[in-house]
Amino acid sequence: MVFSIRLSEELVKELDQIAAETERPRSFHVQRAIETYLREFADLQIALDRLRDPGDAVVSGRDIRKSLGI
Repeated sequence: MVFSIRLSEELVKELDQIAAETERPRSFHVQRAIETYLREFADLQIALDRLRDPGDAVVSGRDIRKSLGI
């Protein structure tokens, strides 16, 4: 699917530099950047949901190390 976005001139210059260095098209890097962002955003949402869930116990770093024998 074709998707159009507007980027600052500076961002396009950086993208062109990376594309030239890697010998890959801009679209390759834009797609990878969006995929990475979406994965990290999903991970953040999961972490926030767990943090806000009163039924999900909070375990201290000390307790984790103790359970691992560290």
